[in-house]
Amino acid sequence: MAIQCSYDITRSWEENCQRGPQFLEPAGPVPDGPWKTFLGMPVRSRLGIAAGLLANSRWVLPYAKRGFDILTYKTVRSEARECYPLPNWVFVDGEGNPDDPAGPVTVTDRIGDDPTRISSSVCFGMPSVAPGIWRDDVRQARSGLAPGQLLIVSVVATPGPRDGLDELADDFARCAAWAVASGSHAIEANLSCPNVCSAEGTLYHDAEASRLVAQRIRAAIGSVPLLLKLGAFPSDDAMVRLFRAVNGLADGVTMVNCLSRPVLHPNGEPVFGARFRMAGVLGRSIHRPSVEIVRAAKNCLEREKLSLQIAAVGGASTIEDIADFFHAGADAVLCGSSPMYLPDLAIEAKRRHPEW
Repeated sequence: MAIQCSYDITRSWEENCQRGPQFLEPAGPVPDGPWKTFLGMPVRSRLGIAAGLLANSRWVLPYAKRGFDILTYKTVRSEARECYPLPNWVFVDGEGNPDDPAGPVTVTDRIGDDPTRISSSVCFGMPSVAPGIWRDDVRQARSGLAPGQLLIVSVVATPGPRDGLDELADDFARCAAWAVASGSHAIEANLSCPNVCSAEGTLYHDAEASRLVAQRIRAAIGSVPLLLKLGAFPSDDAMVRLFRAVNGLADGVTMVNCLSRPVLHPNGEPVFGARFRMAGVLGRSIHRPSVEIVRAAKNCLEREKLSLQIAAVGGASTIEDIADFFHAGADAVLCGSSPMYLPDLAIEAKRRHPEW
């Protein structure tokens, strides 16, 4: 099977934003099915795309036409932020050492001919165009969606050199309010990014800080649904503390935001430079651990009698992968990297599982 990537990893993020996704074939017919709900809103399906691939309306709308119904607009900020220099996206030997699942992976240009087996790593640094640009573009994305499709805008704060937690929380809220005013159906606050070196990248490790951010966003957006994007937790206790802290403020969580591993050249040099020896890995190699994290999260929510929903992310590139997440207790499944080379995955999933 020839693999064509809709995102050109040899070009800059800015170039990809301008050109939009490149597909081998036009979109085929999207099967109809019974309507469902997610975050209290009616949806055509509980299938979508996580923040990352959908850089702007040029990306959101073509994927909406291919049957993805929960579409997450890539993380935006209250000020423009440049992308890190190339490379930003590389393919990796995702298996690494089976005896060391958190150990290093090696960059490769041999991805084989099976797109469902691809693993990759990304290091963008959460770039953003200026608010005046993305706010207008969010309006355009929203206006192009069909009934039963949801636009979620992912937001993050941009801390200044002297900013504390209060300023960080206010900046999250400012971005969220702008996104809602521009037409977003829901907000995702990105509390976890493995590829930034400042405070906004690991907020979910601090339950009280996460609670403050959720409080400020809730005050700014009223009853609009709020998701919190989370990474892997260092312990079950840390997960419980976070869920208890944000329950009643957030409506759900998006997890898992990549898994961090050393990403290296064959000679041992870090692919993304010395600052980012550890980087987010996605795709096939993280699917099984992501399913187990979602399962643990669902068990925690039920045990604690908490009301958060789960939008599951992590290496879903086959129908069976999606089923894994639903069986683990997910309320929706968002694909991360797989739509880049499997653009019709939602169509196939709807054909085989209209109940999704």
